[in-house]
Amino acid sequence: MKAYVITIGNEILKGRTINTNAAHIGRVLTYAGYDVVRMVVVPDDIDEIVWAFRDGLSKADLIVSTGGLGPTFDDKTVEALAKALNLELELNQEAYSMVKSKYDKLGVELTRERLKMAYMPKGAKPLPNPVGTAPGVYIEYGGRRIITLPGVPAEMEAILDEVLPQLRVPGRYYYEESVVVRGIMESALAPVVNEVMRLNAGLVYVKSHPRGIEVNKPTVEVEVSASGSSEEEVKNRVRNAINEILSRARSINPQCC
Repeated sequence: MKAYVITIGNEILKGRTINTNAAHIGRVLTYAGYDVVRMVVVPDDIDEIVWAFRDGLSKADLIVSTGGLGPTFDDKTVEALAKALNLELELNQEAYSMVKSKYDKLGVELTRERLKMAYMPKGAKPLPNPVGTAPGVYIEYGGRRIITLPGVPAEMEAILDEVLPQLRVPGRYYYEESVVVRGIMESALAPVVNEVMRLNAGLVYVKSHPRGIEVNKPTVEVEVSASGSSEEEVKNRVRNAINEILSRARSINPQCC
């Protein structure tokens, strides 16, 4: 099962806001059993957002977007989603009740801008937002599932946590561990990584991450991950690969780890 993550917002592209949402969603979906095949960032522009949704539909089973669900003029995600799916944008009565209830409790008027957050593509289901006011959106289209989430991290995480049990891929497990190797340059460790990958082709993925200064204080974090149908099996594969890496690394520098 493949997943595609879309982050929407000019503030991301300008570098004003760090894109922690995409990192969180990618990690959550990976542990839920998906292969995250792409992450894209697009501006608050309907045509760009339409392109992202359609690209996601062409590549993945699950598309998750974040950002652009609020009441302001530049919150265009839901409108773009309806356009991408060629569906009518309509007032969703369930979403209307959610939004109205929030503002009724605050004792404030349900203005046109606030009512905007209750409009969704025809056939969509609103996802309750326990932290903020804008509901998320869930819709199935052509055998694909699409979820749109708010851009405020706390709201995004709260809604994602609620729907996660329904998103998990049955019988699919992901596991990863890391080991730190000191005193060996990444370039010297590369043959070890390559050989362990060769010996475990299709079973594990090995990635090295330099953490120190290559020339005089080399430190490398080596990440090993695997996916499979058995939790115990993937853990064993990862740990066996790590033991092989450590053994070969010690042959280069006995004090490395």
